[in-house]
Amino acid sequence: RNINEAYRLDEMNGSDYWRKAVQKEMKNVKVAFQILEDDENVPVVYSKLGVHMIFDVKMDLTRKARLVADGHKTPDSIGSTYAGVVSRELVRIALTYGALLGLNIWGGDIQNAYLSAPTTEKFYIICGPEFGSEDIGKKAVVRRALYGTKSAGRDFRNHLRDCMTHLGFEFCRADNDLWFRESKKVTGESYYEYMLLYVDDCLVVS
Repeated sequence: RNINEAYRLDEMNGSDYWRKAVQKEMKNVKVAFQILEDDENVPVVYSKLGVHMIFDVKMDLTRKARLVADGHKTPDSIGSTYAGVVSRELVRIALTYGALLGLNIWGGDIQNAYLSAPTTEKFYIICGPEFGSEDIGKKAVVRRALYGTKSAGRDFRNHLRDCMTHLGFEFCRADNDLWFRESKKVTGESYYEYMLLYVDDCLVVS
């Protein structure tokens, strides 16, 4: 239920499974925060945000910890806040297209996806024990799209759109989560390669 109970379970079982899970999560998620020193002040436009750790045990018994924001306690954002999801019909069409042209199909996952995107929300947190003894009690400004914030999905989607445009892709007018660009086979034959995006999962036809 909380980090102290997780550590207490480790002590009772003579293990460090949960402690290692928390350390692994914090190694990844710390990039989302700018930890302030004691003499630094939080900008006046920033609001305090609560965070908590959630825990899970995977099918292979690996322990998983995830630091998430208490986004349900914050005001609603204006406009859509969802990440992109390509349609099932386009997935079928893309697979058929790849088969007809003899193209390769790859599937991939963007690791720590939301944390790669800058946040548009203005929050700060008070660091808890998961941040380590050197930072506990300090204020930290949230700089990345933290899991649990209401605009995290939208912020990640916009960031991903910028990345795809930078790579030379264009989005399909019928489905904005289908991206394409012109390419050439080793034979010199021109064709279009496609990237289909489903939140932080991607399907590549090339």
